[in-house]
Amino acid sequence: MRFAPSDENRAFAASLNDLLSSAGTVSAARAWATGDHEPGRKVWASLADLGVTALAIDEVHDGVGADAADLAVALEALGYHGVPGPVVESIAVLPALLTGDLGDRHLPALAGGAMGTVALAPRTPYLLDADAADLRFVVAEDGAVAEAAAPEAGPHRSVDPTRRLFPAPAAAGGVSGDRDRALLLGAFGVAAQSLGAGRRLLDEAVAYAKARAQYGHLIGEYQAIKHLLADVVTRLELAAPLVQGAAVALSGSGSGVDLDAARDVSAARVAAADAANLAARTALQVHGAIGYTAEHDLGIWLTKVRALQSAWGTQAEHRTVVLESVRGRAVAR
Repeated sequence: MRFAPSDENRAFAASLNDLLSSAGTVSAARAWATGDHEPGRKVWASLADLGVTALAIDEVHDGVGADAADLAVALEALGYHGVPGPVVESIAVLPALLTGDLGDRHLPALAGGAMGTVALAPRTPYLLDADAADLRFVVAEDGAVAEAAAPEAGPHRSVDPTRRLFPAPAAAGGVSGDRDRALLLGAFGVAAQSLGAGRRLLDEAVAYAKARAQYGHLIGEYQAIKHLLADVVTRLELAAPLVQGAAVALSGSGSGVDLDAARDVSAARVAAADAANLAARTALQVHGAIGYTAEHDLGIWLTKVRALQSAWGTQAEHRTVVLESVRGRAVAR
């Protein structure tokens, strides 16, 4: 069982980072927040050309058929670069959810770069970026999946201005879908995306500490700043193998919910979100007052991390999954 990225994973990550570093993701995110989706769609098209949108889709439906480790690499990179849009929903959740005729009709489009979103009551009650999505689905608590029309009502406000949350209509006349597996992939995707966002916040804080002078010295030379940044490095590095472990568990499980996979995904989700939250607080502390301004790019990741804290399950819900798994094993012994 391997918990570290393979050479192929690293090469894929390098290619993806090269692409996104020159794709203008910051300006795309700012435009997305105003309702202008065109720059974001150009980024999305570039991702489709690289095969990112097809990763979790099987070859029968024109996908790549990659495993969860490749998915983790991609979503971490998307989080690091602040790519806007329903990336977890489209790239991770819908490929797991859509089966049978729904899969035959829609998975090839998703693989080719169509943007999809989904709401699963009651865990995820809103359709993220439904106004920009090409495909929209709602899932009832019994697992019935139904297609949804374009939204008529305006979005609810999110702490992250790039996340536009639309009320989801009730699922009616749906067909059976793998709801449980989709929920797992949603939480896993958020864990990987949060890890990437946390790494970006750390890099931004380190770069600022190396450039900002105070009292005749770079602030990065002060021991207190070094300790703050070292704590973030530690938390992120401890979260990373949990995300990789969750990828291993998901790759070895089939449809539905494997209890070990559910535990590992929830553990990764808690650790990655906590680490990203610490990175956000520390980056803001290192930057000082300038980090609070809307004009500074740091805010793209600060608000993203905050919004992801409750996406696809809260921290409390995922801690409960881990706790119940530990208790169950203790009783079994």
